[in-house]
Amino acid sequence: MHCPFCGSQDTRVTDSRLVAEGDQVRRRRQCASCGERFTTYETAELIMPRVIKADDSREDFNEVKLRAGMLRALEKRPVSAESIEAAVERIRQRLRARGEREIDAREIGGEVMRALKRLDQVAYIRFASVYRRFQDLDEFRAEIDRLAQEPEFPAQDEQ
Repeated sequence: MHCPFCGSQDTRVTDSRLVAEGDQVRRRRQCASCGERFTTYETAELIMPRVIKADDSREDFNEVKLRAGMLRALEKRPVSAESIEAAVERIRQRLRARGEREIDAREIGGEVMRALKRLDQVAYIRFASVYRRFQDLDEFRAEIDRLAQEPEFPAQDEQ
């Protein structure tokens, strides 16, 4: 690790600690040349699967697009930012855990629908109406009826 102060390559680790719920290592370092101390953070670089779009094109997984779609559905709904971020992270973990190099965009949409159903039923209906391309009120009614007949989902903090 290069010293950010003098550029020397001779640095040593003086302390290491787990942070971010164990997903990151914080290291205190000291430069052997100038004596300055600095902190580095180490995280695993995990590759997300590529997304296969409806037209069979491929693109990199985009967490910003995932979050934006959820936020659009959750606009003006009483759901905390922490709950939304936790849902986004659960979706990422599920997709990564599959170990696949590519994943169909419809499967990602299904994951988002499951997450929204747990977070807020109105947001779920909003997202479903766009995702499934509802054409009329009957399709809305049918989805709302299906939702009303399902047993309650676990609290948003559970998986």
